[in-house]
Amino acid sequence: MRKSLSSFRPSRRLLFAAGTAAAASTVAAASASAESVTGLTSLGNYGSGVLGAWEQQARAISSEAQVRKTRENDGVFMFGDSIGVQDGPPLARQLSQLGISVAVHNWAGRPVTPAVDALDTWAQDYGLPHRILMSVGSNDIFTPPAVAAQVDRTMQIVGDERTVYWVNVQAARTAHGPGVQVSDQRNSAWINLQLAEAQRRYENLRIVHWAEHLAAKPNRLARYLRDGLHPSMPLGQNARNGLIVDAIKAG
Repeated sequence: MRKSLSSFRPSRRLLFAAGTAAAASTVAAASASAESVTGLTSLGNYGSGVLGAWEQQARAISSEAQVRKTRENDGVFMFGDSIGVQDGPPLARQLSQLGISVAVHNWAGRPVTPAVDALDTWAQDYGLPHRILMSVGSNDIFTPPAVAAQVDRTMQIVGDERTVYWVNVQAARTAHGPGVQVSDQRNSAWINLQLAEAQRRYENLRIVHWAEHLAAKPNRLARYLRDGLHPSMPLGQNARNGLIVDAIKAG
């Protein structure tokens, strides 16, 4: 029998396993690499680098009319980053086929904190539907400890009567050397552990287990991610959006 999302409690082993196939073969090299030697100065305190300016990057934000329509129809508000910019349109089409309207606030490069700021603004300006999708966290590999407080803040904004669907993260960016990839993976697991801990505190928080899905079969990382972070199209995109749709259908 298939377990419900609320009953699935990911183990630390599963969370850290996501991405291991991409990074394991380079761990030894990473320990001796220039990145691991020069380390924290150029790569930031957590080894993944420093978050760059994201405010001028690509964005996809629904019109006020679409936001109000989605609120009135009790659809889904989505807050995302570059993955949301890429995968949001086909996801909206899939949900539309189920009679669920979507309003999006997706912004490439954006970490969790300003995404929650956007959620707070929409809550004040329009009110919220009963389903909120948070597709953010990948850009928090640069400062992973920031996530826990923002998850708490999200749950305070939405209240007890709404459901939050949060997609967990997997990053081991192939454009960077092995030291950064190992740091990316460690920081992704750190973020996912914070989400898993938050799920224990909030009954209305649902984790969409993207990282575990990628870890379930060794070939998925290479096939479903085009750069160690963004879903490939259409294979990875379909897989990730499918997980989201299943989670929303499950309630």
